[in-house]
Amino acid sequence: MRNIMNKTRNLKKRSMSESCLNVLICRNYKGDVDMSEIDHFMPLLMQHEEEGLLCPVMSHGNVHFMWIKHSNLYLVATTNKNSNASLVYAFLYKLVEVFTEYFKELEEESIQDNFVVVYELLDELMDFGFPQTTDSKILQEYITQEGAKLEVAKSKVPTTVTNAVSWRSEGIKYKKNEVFIDVIESINVLVNANGSVMSSDIVGSIKLKTMLSGMPELRLGLNDRVLFGLTGRDKGKTVMMEDVKFHQCVRLSRFESDRTISFIPPDGESELMSYRINTHVKPLIWIESVIEKFSHSRVEIMVKAKGQFKKQSVANNVEVRVPVPSDADSPKFKTSTGNAKYVPEKNLVVWTIKSFPGGKEFLMRAHFGLPSVENEEAESKPPITVKFEIPYFTVSGIQVRYMKIIEKSGYQALPWVRYITQSGDYQLRTNV
Repeated sequence: MRNIMNKTRNLKKRSMSESCLNVLICRNYKGDVDMSEIDHFMPLLMQHEEEGLLCPVMSHGNVHFMWIKHSNLYLVATTNKNSNASLVYAFLYKLVEVFTEYFKELEEESIQDNFVVVYELLDELMDFGFPQTTDSKILQEYITQEGAKLEVAKSKVPTTVTNAVSWRSEGIKYKKNEVFIDVIESINVLVNANGSVMSSDIVGSIKLKTMLSGMPELRLGLNDRVLFGLTGRDKGKTVMMEDVKFHQCVRLSRFESDRTISFIPPDGESELMSYRINTHVKPLIWIESVIEKFSHSRVEIMVKAKGQFKKQSVANNVEVRVPVPSDADSPKFKTSTGNAKYVPEKNLVVWTIKSFPGGKEFLMRAHFGLPSVENEEAESKPPITVKFEIPYFTVSGIQVRYMKIIEKSGYQALPWVRYITQSGDYQLRTNV
């Protein structure tokens, strides 16, 4: 990786000649790409956008631009070598994560107001094109938002940076020792207009909030199918996890040999692991829709939502987002439960149901007027999307079987486990 730069341009739609680009922050790590090359980025971006060929990697001569957009910022890495693209993008997204932890909201203003801290972070996050310390908790020990403290902090590097356990400080003490474990699964579903599930999978993560004294050793047991197969205890429901990714604290060699998740945890909040389960998932909230468009007159929408999960479970804060024509007006709604509202700036009807019990079925009807002069431009047909959260429930059936906490002082600690299922990319296409 050669250069990391943060960019911004106005968010209004403008022609290429009107577009503007301000380089807010730049850091040239290796010096082998001319800093003026970034001037070619925005024209390239606009050209690709107009041609409908927008892609995450663009080239000008022998220089390649790898970029992501966050809010009103572009974060761009430039290289003239065959760099590891996955590493570059992982680093760019890590930048967003670290800056957000520092500034709460990552915007153009937060960069401009914190130039000194941003430069300090860029120097610590990477050295000569190689990622270094990227854990925001460790960075916050010696890079603070108070400029006066930056000079003082330089004189003493925190012990966590040089420890064998670089993610945890020594001497941590709590009056009450506890571990909170959140198992969170997001369901991605795509249903076509005929009602067939085209694709589905589950993306999960296990998050910890650790409040433990000393330097404890934790061992986490899951109903992992591979583990049960190794031990010959293939009884009960097991889960086959794919694309498993661990926090750096987990001893990978131990996991590879006997599937034990053994680690010394970071203090406070952290993501212990993430995984994917590539399996057929029945949509937990099934949507049936009838959308009738009467030319030059009106559009009638009927949406039926059914909870296809256990009756003892309840989905909270359900949002069904139904697209409507951009020229629709005079909305009227009728719902069997919840509230519906028109969001004209997004051309959506948002139907909100605070509490949706499993097995229940609800109905929403909407009526819109259409102008007498029809818009000749062909509009796209965005899908219906659904957002929800179901506590105390996981689709995959993953379970935390045990959490052992071992610390030399021998104190007792309480582990608390919570399961949550939520919508990910949850789309249902319509005929209209």
